[in-house]
Amino acid sequence: MSAAVSGGQEPSISTGDPGLSVKDVNQLIMEFLMFMMRAIVLCYPVYLTGSLGLSISWILLSMLVWTMWKNNRRGKDQRIDTAIDFLENEKDVISTELRAMNMPAWIHFTDVEKAAWINKILQQAWPFFGMYMEKLLIENIQPSVRSSSPHLKTFTFTKVHMGQKAPTITGIRVYTHELETREVILDLNIIYEADVDIDADVKPAIKVGVKGLQLQGMLRVILEPLIGQAPLVGGVTMFFIRRPALQVNWTGMTNVLDGPGLSHLSESAIVDVIASLMVLPNRMCFPLIDQVKVDQMKFPLPRGIVRVHVLEARDLVAKDTFMMGLVKGKSDPYTVLRVGNKQFKTKTIKETLNPRWNEVYEFVIHEAPGQELELELYDEDTDADDFLGRYSLDCGDVRKDREIDEWFTLEDIETGQIHMKLQWFSLHTNPALLQETSDGLACAMLAVYLDSASNLPKDHREFTHNEKHGKPSKEARLTRRTNDPNSYVEFSIDQQSQKSKVVFASKDPTYDECFTFFVHSVNNQVLNVEVKEHEKKSSLGKLTLPLVRLLNVSDMTMDQRFLLERSGANSQIKMKAVLRILTLEKQEAKVVTPPDRPEPPTPVPAQPVQSVPKEKVPVSSVPLSRTQTVPAPMPSSVSSYNELQAEYTPYRRSTFVGTEQLRSSPSTPSHMRRFDSHSLLSENSIDSSRFDLTDNASYPEAILNHQGSFGRIQLTLRYATLRKRLIVIVSGCKDLFSCSESGSDTYVRMYLLPDQTWKHRKRTSVKKKTVNPVFNETFEFAVSMEEARTRKLDVAVKNNKMLYKRERKEIGMVWIDMSQMDLIKGSTEWYELTLPGLKKTN
Repeated sequence: MSAAVSGGQEPSISTGDPGLSVKDVNQLIMEFLMFMMRAIVLCYPVYLTGSLGLSISWILLSMLVWTMWKNNRRGKDQRIDTAIDFLENEKDVISTELRAMNMPAWIHFTDVEKAAWINKILQQAWPFFGMYMEKLLIENIQPSVRSSSPHLKTFTFTKVHMGQKAPTITGIRVYTHELETREVILDLNIIYEADVDIDADVKPAIKVGVKGLQLQGMLRVILEPLIGQAPLVGGVTMFFIRRPALQVNWTGMTNVLDGPGLSHLSESAIVDVIASLMVLPNRMCFPLIDQVKVDQMKFPLPRGIVRVHVLEARDLVAKDTFMMGLVKGKSDPYTVLRVGNKQFKTKTIKETLNPRWNEVYEFVIHEAPGQELELELYDEDTDADDFLGRYSLDCGDVRKDREIDEWFTLEDIETGQIHMKLQWFSLHTNPALLQETSDGLACAMLAVYLDSASNLPKDHREFTHNEKHGKPSKEARLTRRTNDPNSYVEFSIDQQSQKSKVVFASKDPTYDECFTFFVHSVNNQVLNVEVKEHEKKSSLGKLTLPLVRLLNVSDMTMDQRFLLERSGANSQIKMKAVLRILTLEKQEAKVVTPPDRPEPPTPVPAQPVQSVPKEKVPVSSVPLSRTQTVPAPMPSSVSSYNELQAEYTPYRRSTFVGTEQLRSSPSTPSHMRRFDSHSLLSENSIDSSRFDLTDNASYPEAILNHQGSFGRIQLTLRYATLRKRLIVIVSGCKDLFSCSESGSDTYVRMYLLPDQTWKHRKRTSVKKKTVNPVFNETFEFAVSMEEARTRKLDVAVKNNKMLYKRERKEIGMVWIDMSQMDLIKGSTEWYELTLPGLKKTN
């Protein structure tokens, strides 16, 4: 008796493979028949030519004509695709072309301004700066070089000319509303193509020099604190956020450094010197009043900590190939993460295009906004690793959003996305916030400012047992060493270890450096400090500081001189240790929950239209945030959808439907809207994306049956006073309604009411197959400040492709009233999305 086949599966047949079904066999047979038919179609012309006695030239001519037609067709399709892509992504294409042209920064970024007046000042003052540099090099630098080594006693500058070209500032960006009120931050994009000419004689027969250099980088200038007396600013701090790019043209004996193998080394050495002076975390500080201390300016506490969860990637490019590239394989991807000089590398996942790492890394952030998380993916190979894409994210965005959990599209590569979760941790002094975990993640941060040491022994023999008897060792008597030690300091907490710079020939060295450590267990971990001699690595003194001591002192800070153990009788080290607790602060969504208000009176419609009365329910009569259980009061800047529709109905010139009909349920198909015959090409016509023939259609059934939130959208609104523009930045959306299994093809449409014509419409690009799109697009409205306060912003999130043509495209909307907003300071908020006429329940 034959057994029944369960689950609706087709029975397998005995073909040698027990898993081969009848369907698979039929598919193989069809593919074989198709192959035979193609072979016959291709071979028949050859057979026909031979049977008719024609020349082989006819076949070759036919193949040539067919090839030319195919290439022409392919070229035509490419031109059409390029034109369509340009129309759909005009902004991205133009931005890419501008970047390739190396245009100034103010062209790429709307918040970066021209700096023509600063360049004029620099150009006018540059000759006097050259006079100052000549005096500085001859009177200060030259004696220092001569005293640094016996071989440089005759070092002399023979020519110092700083050239006629002053540094050029291609753009300046000012941060004000992102920061505290007592500081101003400026970012200067600097390009210095110098025609300097400096020559020096090391010895009579050895001449060195520099003739021309190029320097490019971003210089940050911080004016803090702002005070209420002259000179209004307490101090100025300058530093490069990232290492600048440098090229040097050497002359004389140093011309050999221009060689292919040495130019990179010489320039890297100079950049290392610059980095040790003024690349984060190092700074150049100039206090302007006595109350401001240099150490506080030079080594401020970090802004916070960014914890990066590198989760997974997908759709990576296959770099491993076989059979001379004919067969594509997979990749062995790994990720490199970098913030400043700190760099980490994930493990390598073998033979996959969708790797999963699930690794966590932590970075100390000194400047946010400013410092960027730079991420690069590579395919690990035995020779050179292949590039798989990169992405960069400003840590200021993480600080603003507190937590970001998204898929990021890789740049400079065809395909690929990486999934990361980023968290911002603030620094606090409340011991009650301390929460130690067992997963190896940090719960606190320790900052150590190393000032100096005093009375260090010359070497370890000064405090050995021979010295206790008052008799120096035989080796010491023979060598008679009298030089002071070359020392450095090594800090360690468990596996974390950092070293200071080496100070030569000093028993009272001054280090002036700062170090940061991640703390995983305050109660158990200990800071080990050891002063060492440079050449022999021998110990000159030790110090042990349990971190639990910092919990019980004021402000979790110890700033004092510590007596060194196993050192001289009065050997001390001066340092400052600061402990801070890491706290994750989540940003709450801005909830649109209007209170109950009476309905405004309904204006008399232009043409009476009968409609069935319906019960009116406020659009946001229930809490919209899924993360809150108690309804929050509505912000004054957001109004209900129905009220704004009633208020702006008179401006809808092309409709003959009354307000009551406009507020009726969109699922009512029996009431049709009528439109004037405006041309779609007329810029004064009402935009069809706002009022089109689908407005009388219903929402998709899935939206009508949806129970829960329609998602959130993050918007930044501020007013640029100098340019008289209202700036709206569409950052992204979260938890949108999914119109398919793979997500939605979403874009954002905006109007500044009452303007609803084509030329006033603002629209983002389309983000495909996602419910958490990231736009980061900026739009401008040319209105005055007074007028902007009377306007309202109409924002709609739409799906680009619906299943049926007569379905509505909206999947979320919000109206923002700007009358109560501080547009000068600006506002960045998450707004809950709703749909008019649909009641949302959690």
